Amino acid sequence: MTAGRVRPAPAALGDEGRVSVFLAVAMVGILAVIGMAFDGAGQLRTLQRADNLAAEAARTGGQAIDRATAIEGGPTRINRPQARRAVADYLVAAGAAGHTVSFPVVDGETRVRVRVTVTHHRSMLGLFGFDETVTVSGEATARPLTGAP
Repeated sequence: MTAGRVRPAPAALGDEGRVSVFLAVAMVGILAVIGMAFDGAGQLRTLQRADNLAAEAARTGGQAIDRATAIEGGPTRINRPQARRAVADYLVAAGAAGHTVSFPVVDGETRVRVRVTVTHHRSMLGLFGFDETVTVSGEATARPLTGAP
């Protein structure tokens, strides 16, 4: 044996580098969990935004009534072309691209139903093989009112 040099014990010779491999594998798992939490929260925020946009767009469409008939004391009816334009204008101003408008009849009253689709761009889960984007939708229905609710 040479002076100044210490030989490792025979039992420790096979353990070199094992901690590094464990940390690398564990770090991938930790990043995946963080990615799911971060992108999952973003997707929930996008879903909330889609619901809010649909609700506001439906309210906007519900204000597009046939005013001449309503002023004369007739029934409150939705002006469908005007309601479609109002919904589209609102959603364009809000930055939402995809939507559908329908007019279901409930108890003899025509309502405005708006379904909005919004795309969420994932930040981290794309690194783990998930799609880069996910599309969520929100839906709301409004009824026309001319007086106090």
